[in-house]
Amino acid sequence: MILERLFRPKPARIAGQKLYAEVVTQARSPEFYGRLAAPDTVEGRFELYSLHVVLLLDRLKRQGAPAADTAQALFDAYISALDDALREMGVGDLSVGKKMRKLGEAFYGRVKSYETALSLLPDEAPLAALIARTVYAEAEGAPVEPMVAYVLRQRLTLAELPLETILAGDIVWAAP
Repeated sequence: MILERLFRPKPARIAGQKLYAEVVTQARSPEFYGRLAAPDTVEGRFELYSLHVVLLLDRLKRQGAPAADTAQALFDAYISALDDALREMGVGDLSVGKKMRKLGEAFYGRVKSYETALSLLPDEAPLAALIARTVYAEAEGAPVEPMVAYVLRQRLTLAELPLETILAGDIVWAAP
């Protein structure tokens, strides 16, 4: 894994790191935690970070080798940041591996669930149900529909963005 990261093309590594930094900035937007009522918790932030990474991975899939390299670099940056966050929260070295495995499984589950929900569009019900049980798992009566509308807007915004722009690590986010 470490050797793969070291030998990933440098432009892809840089783009992946830049894209992840953009994910963090967007996922920390106060609109999500205010108007959209996403829980401002470790779990809530994990869900929003994951959602934005999934949206970028969805945009990059099936776009050729440079996009695949950038998608993998984005994933690598995301996983590395999760590892760093666990260590900063005081999780001991012996426990980090177990927690990372759980987070990795959760993320892969999210990817598959979002892929399924997005493939069923224009039926928004599966996407709404997924967002309700992930992003809003801790929130009663959360405003799921505005978050679904945001995801759909964001997906369209990414689809309209030239691939070269994304591969350079530059991203445009829809307003939450």
